[in-house]
Amino acid sequence: MEPTKIETTRPRVAVSSCLLGEPVRYNGGHSRSRFLTDTLAQHVDWFPLCPEMEIGLGAPRPTLRLVTVGDEDRLRPRNGEGDHTEAMRELADRQNAVVDGWVLKSRSPSCGPRGVSRYLENGNPIDRRASGIFAARLMTNRPDLPIEEDGRLNDTVLREHFVERIFAHARLRALFDGGWAPRDLVSFHAAHKLQLLAHDPSLYRVMGRTVAAAGSSPQAELEADYTELFAAAFAVRPTRGRHVNALQHVFGPMSERLDDARRHDIVAVIEAFARGEVPREVPMTLLRHHARGEDNAYLQAQTYFEPFPKHIA
Repeated sequence: MEPTKIETTRPRVAVSSCLLGEPVRYNGGHSRSRFLTDTLAQHVDWFPLCPEMEIGLGAPRPTLRLVTVGDEDRLRPRNGEGDHTEAMRELADRQNAVVDGWVLKSRSPSCGPRGVSRYLENGNPIDRRASGIFAARLMTNRPDLPIEEDGRLNDTVLREHFVERIFAHARLRALFDGGWAPRDLVSFHAAHKLQLLAHDPSLYRVMGRTVAAAGSSPQAELEADYTELFAAAFAVRPTRGRHVNALQHVFGPMSERLDDARRHDIVAVIEAFARGEVPREVPMTLLRHHARGEDNAYLQAQTYFEPFPKHIA
């Protein structure tokens, strides 16, 4: 079945409130991220949350830290008065909003997904290898969701990967929320073929077998299975080699209809990208141009060509 072009769905993203400029940090300040507020905000709907405020700690408030007690990390004020571990875990368990991803405050003992400092009960530091209490529970509860921290979004590769994932998740959410039929899933999967090949070719093939059962499996079961595989595939960061494979899949069907000079030009830029001499956008632009020139509906429907609005990442 030929894919049909999928309309962009606006992602719904939960975010640490301080990253949007809300004065909810321990010192009454904020940690505004200009990428989030000035760029990404134009294309997503935010669902802000400050875990500390939600459990009633207020701002300003005593500094919190992770304290290792036995084999468990606990969330406690630096002055040792109180323990907020269970309240924070219960808050994470109540997060049932329909969202396509999370952006959390880095290094926070509640929100940091990784690299959080932890201490002995006597105050001596142990390491910086922990996850915040809220983040750890959230990642356990929702392994299908892209969950990232603000600091890593300063890296262009990590930022592009996160943005790609939330837009892919939003498209899948829109499909399953829309009263879909088996042919809709077949078309959706076909439209994501090249994008999935760039992430994880082996999972793409497994997903194909799941899609083939679309007419015979219970719909709820199929949704759950496909969502799990789709999320797992997009969690794998694309490599240059897999991008080359995807580009060659684009070039193959059109090559027979091109003259020798045009074929040579496309092969040359794909090989230059493979060697790291030009960015991926160079062969992408050339292939996109020829796909449009041929009025190739299959290629024009591929999400690989524009997985998210261009200027975001």
